[in-house]
Amino acid sequence: MTAPDYSKKWQVLIAISFGVFLATLDSSIVNISLPTLENKLNTDFASVQWVVLAYLLTITVLLLGIGRLADMIGKKSLYIAGFFIFTIGSLLCGLSNKVTWLIFFRVLQAIGGSFLMALGPALLAEGFPPEERGRALGINGLAVSLGIITGPTLGGIILANLGWNWIFFVNIPVGLLAIPIGIRSLPRINKQNDEKFDFRGGLLLFLTLSCLLFGLTISQNRGFLSSPSIILFTAFLLLLLLFVWTEKRIEQPVVDLSLFHNKLFSVNIITGFLTFVASAGTVFLVPFYLQNVLNYDPETSGLLMSVFPIALGITGPISGWLSDKYGFRLLTIIGLFVLTLSYFNLSRLSIQTTWWEFVLCYIPIGIGMGLFQSPNNSAILSSASANRLGVVSGLLAISRTLGQTSGIAIIGAIWTALVFKSSGFLTQGATSAPAAFQVNGLHIVCLILGTILSLGTVLSIIAWRQERTATKSLVIEPQIK
Repeated sequence: MTAPDYSKKWQVLIAISFGVFLATLDSSIVNISLPTLENKLNTDFASVQWVVLAYLLTITVLLLGIGRLADMIGKKSLYIAGFFIFTIGSLLCGLSNKVTWLIFFRVLQAIGGSFLMALGPALLAEGFPPEERGRALGINGLAVSLGIITGPTLGGIILANLGWNWIFFVNIPVGLLAIPIGIRSLPRINKQNDEKFDFRGGLLLFLTLSCLLFGLTISQNRGFLSSPSIILFTAFLLLLLLFVWTEKRIEQPVVDLSLFHNKLFSVNIITGFLTFVASAGTVFLVPFYLQNVLNYDPETSGLLMSVFPIALGITGPISGWLSDKYGFRLLTIIGLFVLTLSYFNLSRLSIQTTWWEFVLCYIPIGIGMGLFQSPNNSAILSSASANRLGVVSGLLAISRTLGQTSGIAIIGAIWTALVFKSSGFLTQGATSAPAAFQVNGLHIVCLILGTILSLGTVLSIIAWRQERTATKSLVIEPQIK
């Protein structure tokens, strides 16, 4: 068997970081352009929000299927194809003159984005030796932070000077630069010609995730107890059971459910999902707190919130390097512990909080995510065999996107219910409630999130202790024999 070639590992990191930067930049830069799109395309908010939703929903339902397909036919060719599709989709989005065409081409763009998001971590795992994966994933996390930070600022400059079309055209030079780098540097792993794609499982997975995501999306406007939401969530549960039943009986499933027999793998996926639920929920609510309660303008609010990705971007590479040297488990526990304390501390925000007090409360969340994320991702990828890296990489990506979607819908619904309960139903929505009631709802939400993450911390500690016990047994057993 030929030894892996790691001579181009830094070129691999550059190619993958380009893909991650594009995906995160596109999400953050498009969000800030929605009011402009509503005006320039002569449409309403209900229609223009699908410019974001169509992108997110498409990526989420495709991630796992793409991961499985990549394990069969090779990751490099699909990743390069993802860059091509994303770049072409960006061009067509910028040329759109109607919101319907823009939404359609955003779906095309998302198909390309799903290749980039699903396969990036797997290609990093193949491009770097195991003892350096944590550092590589940490540096890749820095690209995520740069995309998040750059998006709103660059978007504002583009909208003010070039027009909304350039929100999408800006992706084209990055894509054209990344494609030749990827072709030259990404590792090419032999195909598994004896495997077949599970089309029935893929269809069931697509329908299952579609019901869940549409249910979460609709519930934000109509409530979780509305008829459409109940129908979609019921369909999701039934389809999920059918999917699991089907996958257990197929020799080559889309998702190998035996992966979840590994307790450490399951704990890493669950805790990763919980951290994204919490971060997405707070990132969704904090702008309302800064603008409606503290009366900061959008530009200042964005600047204050940027401390989160900045802290994550600085801490992530350091945490990744430490995980390569000392192992992942202890660092993930420390990261979860910092996050837990940070959310409890965030419940101290008030109507009199100063900007520097907010920064001191908010920046530890970025530090905690940076400490946790790189070692956790490295642990998940290290638990996979070479022929399952694509699926595991897809699971890693879907835990993020599902966590973000669920966090916005569920945390937003809880906050709204709390505000309505304390202030009474408001025809103009929860954001029109007096500041004190909005802050009270935020307090309770932060306490709930802190409690959930504390349970995740306990779960991770239990897994760590079991891991240490198992390791000691393996060391002692040969000595006894």
